[in-house]
Amino acid sequence: AIVEADADLQVAARRIAVTKFSNAGQMCIAPDYVLVHRSKKAALVEALKNAIRQFYSEDPSTDYSYGKIINQRQFTRIQSYLGQGKILHGGKTDSRLMYIEPTIMGDVPLDAPLMQEEIFGPILPVLGFEHASEALQIIEKNPEPLALYLFTRSKKKEDYYLGNISFGGGCINNTSWHFTNPYLPFGGRGGSGIGAYHGRTGFDTFTHRKSIMKTPLWFDPSLKYPPFKGKLNLFKKIIR
Repeated sequence: AIVEADADLQVAARRIAVTKFSNAGQMCIAPDYVLVHRSKKAALVEALKNAIRQFYSEDPSTDYSYGKIINQRQFTRIQSYLGQGKILHGGKTDSRLMYIEPTIMGDVPLDAPLMQEEIFGPILPVLGFEHASEALQIIEKNPEPLALYLFTRSKKKEDYYLGNISFGGGCINNTSWHFTNPYLPFGGRGGSGIGAYHGRTGFDTFTHRKSIMKTPLWFDPSLKYPPFKGKLNLFKKIIR
């Protein structure tokens, strides 16, 4: 997700948090990280903390709306990310319950596994950027994401990001809702997938189009049959 300086931070925080931490982050369309303009980073982190408390209470481990990790293998993998940066919120775990608290992290190196792999868990790195070109450079380290979420009030910034980032699909000032729209094709691009489905696109994707060409019997010129010697000039005239 990209949060520009002109974004509505409260709305952005709620919409990022609900997609990131639903099902404990175990969704392919959950944002792996947030890039926010440096002037708004502290405020966004606070807004994210408030959204987490609002959605999942002060103790998400007992909250009905918050999930657990699917198995021990994934729990161990996700837990290992917690040492790869500074924990700004959350960080508690319980292997007995397969519980990992909704976690916000900062100061994560770009070459850390947390920034190189699909997290598929409730850990959200938040990184700052000064210029849009800097945000693009970070995204290009993991190109062609399945989804992109952009928060801005500026049509100019909207056009800039959409025109310079290759991704499967996404939202402006929202997260994940493109997935629910039956009129929009859903799928990845390059490393995040090939092809798309949902709605009419899904029907076309999973339908085989059988090609048939029927040729009349009365027209059967000798030109198309061997021997071809002496026919070259005529061929050239036909295909021009």
